Amino acid sequence: MKHEERTYRSLINKDNFISFNVKIAESDLFISSDVNLKNEALESLSKHRHFLETYIKIHPEFRTSLVPLPEDNLAPPIVRDMLSKSKICMVGPMASVAGAVSEFVGNDLLSYTKNVIIENGGDIFLKSKIELTVSVYAGESPLSYKINFLIKPEKTPLGVCTSSATVGPSLSFGKADAVCVISKSATLADSAASAIGNKIKSKNDIRRSLDFGIKIPGVTGIIIIAGNDIGTIGDVQFV
Repeated sequence: MKHEERTYRSLINKDNFISFNVKIAESDLFISSDVNLKNEALESLSKHRHFLETYIKIHPEFRTSLVPLPEDNLAPPIVRDMLSKSKICMVGPMASVAGAVSEFVGNDLLSYTKNVIIENGGDIFLKSKIELTVSVYAGESPLSYKINFLIKPEKTPLGVCTSSATVGPSLSFGKADAVCVISKSATLADSAASAIGNKIKSKNDIRRSLDFGIKIPGVTGIIIIAGNDIGTIGDVQFV
């Protein structure tokens, strides 16, 4: 676990910010902002986890389904968002959980700070007044950390979510070292990264998977890394 923490927690240059860690059960957030908001972040994380856990008790299929579930207008906001975004991407709702938690906690914290970056297992929500550089972590691939791209302040808030078949605990039916998706919605970016990642069995699938992914409404940019090979499409500005 220490290795994985080190990997995704150095994905963004955040020298100007105060960074702190907030953890409840399997939710492990690394947060950077203008001021230390650990207490506020803990309260927000606890609230959204409670919404999810309570909903799952009544609807256990929400946790296990690998296909979209019907939308539920009576569900808490984070659940509604996961249901609707996973439906767009044709994956189960839990494919978006890390991105959704980052986004909902991030939006709560924007009441207290102008800048916030939340990293949740490689799934990122950010709002920034300054330009940031993001590195793509791709496990054992020689391209890991070699691919860097710019985030312009006017493009934020933004979700940057990465799915991998070779790194971390996320379920993937593909073989990509990294599928990084950029979207205004971190919940959508997380769902889309899973959906695209499932299609990649070898480097020969990169082009087809990029074409599939960029057609998902709300996806603005994609980077796919498989071994020594990389493909990209959409609004991605490399540095």
